[in-house]
Amino acid sequence: MNWLINNFPSAWELTVEHAYLSFAPTVIGLIVALLLGLALGNRPRPRTIATVLASAMFTVPSLALFVIIPSLLGTGILNPLNVVIALSLYSASLLIRTVFDSLDAVPADALAAAEAMGYSTVRRRLLIDLPLAIPTLAAGLRVAAVTNVSLVSVGAVIGVGGLGQLFTAGYQRDYPDEILAGIIMVLALALVFDRIIAIAAFLLTPWVRAARSAVPRTAGFGGRR
Repeated sequence: MNWLINNFPSAWELTVEHAYLSFAPTVIGLIVALLLGLALGNRPRPRTIATVLASAMFTVPSLALFVIIPSLLGTGILNPLNVVIALSLYSASLLIRTVFDSLDAVPADALAAAEAMGYSTVRRRLLIDLPLAIPTLAAGLRVAAVTNVSLVSVGAVIGVGGLGQLFTAGYQRDYPDEILAGIIMVLALALVFDRIIAIAAFLLTPWVRAARSAVPRTAGFGGRR
C-alpha cells in the first residue's frame, strides 16, 4: 500500500489509460454483437455458424493477437490500437451468444402483442426486443467488461497495458509492493465497471423494479386472506 500512496499520481495516470483500453473494446464489442444478434437471431444456420466462430475466436490467446494484429494492420507494436482491436474481438465473441440468449428470453406474449399492434420487424426489434433483453444482456456485459479489465494487463508484455506496467516493472525490480498496487487498482477498476453496468441496467428496466416490488405486496395481500 505504501507504494500506491506515495506514487498515486502515476498509478492514477495508468488507471485512466487502463480504463480507456477496457472501455472502448467493451462498447465496440457490444455494438458488433448486437448487430450480429439482431441480424442472425432468427436464422438458425447463420446463427450456429456465428456462435461456433465466436467460440473459436475466444480460444485464441490474447498475447498472440496482440502480436499478430500489428503485422496484419501495419500498426506499430506499441500502438494501443492493437489492444483495442484484439479486445473488441474478444468482447464481440463473448457477447454474441449472450445477445442471442437475451433476445430468446423476451416473452412470446410481448412479441405477439407488438405484432398485433402493427409493429414492423425493425421497430419491434428496437422498441420491444432490445429493451426487454436488457436484464440478460447486462449480465453478459458485466462479464465482458470485467474480462477486458483483466486482459488489458496482458498488453503490458508488449509495452501497452495501463496498470499491467506495474506488474512488469514490479517483477523486473523484484518489488512486490508495486505489483500489489497494480492488483488493487485493477480490482477497483473492475468493480467500478461492474457497478456502472449494473446501475445502468437497473435504471433502464423500471418494469423489473416494479415486478420485484409487487411480489411482497402480493404476498402480503395473500397473507391477510
